[in-house]
Amino acid sequence: MRKYKSSIIVSIVFFGIWEVIARYINAMYILPSPSKILEKIWILKEPLFLVHLPATLLVTFIGLLVSVGLGVSLAVIMNLSEKIQKAIYPIVVVTQTVPITAIAPIFVLWFGYTIWSKIIVTILITFFPITVNVYDGLRSTRREMEELLITYGASKKDIFIKLKIPSALPYFFSALKISVPLSVIGAAISEWLGAQSGLGYFSKRMMTQLDGAAVFAPIVILSFAAIIFVFIINVLENKIVKWRNEV
Repeated sequence: MRKYKSSIIVSIVFFGIWEVIARYINAMYILPSPSKILEKIWILKEPLFLVHLPATLLVTFIGLLVSVGLGVSLAVIMNLSEKIQKAIYPIVVVTQTVPITAIAPIFVLWFGYTIWSKIIVTILITFFPITVNVYDGLRSTRREMEELLITYGASKKDIFIKLKIPSALPYFFSALKISVPLSVIGAAISEWLGAQSGLGYFSKRMMTQLDGAAVFAPIVILSFAAIIFVFIINVLENKIVKWRNEV
């Protein structure tokens, strides 16, 4: 708890200032106070937590799962062949230059308001950092270590499993910590652009009613969800990549 002390203090100060400014402005439809947002979350807890949050989390988990599989696969393939890397890498970069808000309506046109249009948007946002980070991790192994294993009779498969994968693990977890918040953002954006449920959809609907606190409520829930997910990844990283803490 001590290592989070500074963050807790900064958060308390930030929300305290926000509360004072919001009460001074006294325009809840523009800048609702944190207390009013929490009050609104409590009032709307049933639709928020029983209907819209599960819909957003489902999109987030499926999109992130597919992104991990796609990103890791592309990273491994690029690491195996320099020619393939030169062919694939520019395409991977180009996918990040297309504005999501411009292309997402096309997916809605193709797939309708189904879950797949939202999942594709989430994948487009999240697979890039996984691909790039894992690829860099696989390339981070020292040439001397590879040559040493070769002199001991190690095959390419042995080098990949015993050297490259352990070297890439910290990069993989770093990519996850980047991609998890992005997956939440991607799910919310896709719901904003076209959905029938989800926290993004709920926030957009409340905006049409000029209910500022209700607009902020899903954002607060999504932020806490992302924080929890990143915390879980940190715990897993500390348990799996123990050797990095011992170096």
